[in-house]
Amino acid sequence: MNKIKKTAMCILVCCITAIAFGAKLSESVPRGWNEDFTAAKETAKKDGKLILLAFSGSDWCGWCVKMEKEIYSDKAFIRKASEKYVLVMIDSPRNKDILSKLAQRQNPGLVKQYNIHGFPSTIIVRPSGEEVKRFGGYQRGGVAAFLEKLDAVAAEAGVAKDDAKAKSRNTTTPRFPSLAT
Repeated sequence: MNKIKKTAMCILVCCITAIAFGAKLSESVPRGWNEDFTAAKETAKKDGKLILLAFSGSDWCGWCVKMEKEIYSDKAFIRKASEKYVLVMIDSPRNKDILSKLAQRQNPGLVKQYNIHGFPSTIIVRPSGEEVKRFGGYQRGGVAAFLEKLDAVAAEAGVAKDDAKAKSRNTTTPRFPSLAT
């Protein structure tokens, strides 16, 4: 009986390990980013955020490599942008072997859906997938300048961290404040 339990436990550990490695992210996705657009839409809807889709050609596009190195991989950028956005990297490398199975299936369709003709491209979308704003090319000015642009888009789209906190605090505010005594 002990031998059966040990064998079953060994098989279970092997299966869990295989599942974990099978669901790995693409090698080209920076730490702190996602690549599953469907899951990102669900998360964005649940958390009241927009989605930042970063379209890249990580192994052939020099400007993409520069954008990832200087902005997308920056810890401060990831932390700050994640307050209002779900970050999703959509890579289109020449070497498809660096992509996860999910990315190999999903990414070409997203490139086509969002009519991407130049890399890098950054598109802000709602949880529904509706496009809000598009930034083409490398974003000059570094992290601070790009975050400023993203904050403006979020504010214009009605997604502001401070506003969400204010709404949750003001649930007891009278509907007509001028009539309150």
